[in-house]
Amino acid sequence: MPNITRFDPLGEMVTLRQAMDRLFEDSFVNPLTWRTVNGTQLTPPVDVHQTEDEIVVSAALPGAKPEEVEITVTGQTLLIRGEMKADETIDREKYVYRERRYGSFARQLELPVRIQGEKAAASFSDGVLTVRIPKAEEVKPRQIRVSAGTSHNGSESA
Repeated sequence: MPNITRFDPLGEMVTLRQAMDRLFEDSFVNPLTWRTVNGTQLTPPVDVHQTEDEIVVSAALPGAKPEEVEITVTGQTLLIRGEMKADETIDREKYVYRERRYGSFARQLELPVRIQGEKAAASFSDGVLTVRIPKAEEVKPRQIRVSAGTSHNGSESA
């Protein structure tokens, strides 16, 4: 038998207030900081752009090590995940400020065009992971040559 609980409008207002606080914090106070998913997993900020031949994804991963990053391409989906570990040589009590985030991170992106995932390449420099993925041949622009032919009324055109 299900439990019957009394509606608590104050509790709903507190939850709404917390959500609004997070919205303003993320939008105006610290817009470029990492977001958390369900309060546990970090979501790194990314830039995605495309050229005629490839999709380029740049993810800010300051403090991460290349060997702690895993990249998976499935269909048109790119998954970047890993973990950033805190410096354990410093006691927690000795910190005056500790604002950098540590822990597991993941970012899943649905890419805008079909890609050749098996030809993806990644590099890591100055805290930025760059993933380059070639576009599938059928989505790349190609020139179509125009040749002289017959017009609709049967006469040749120049």
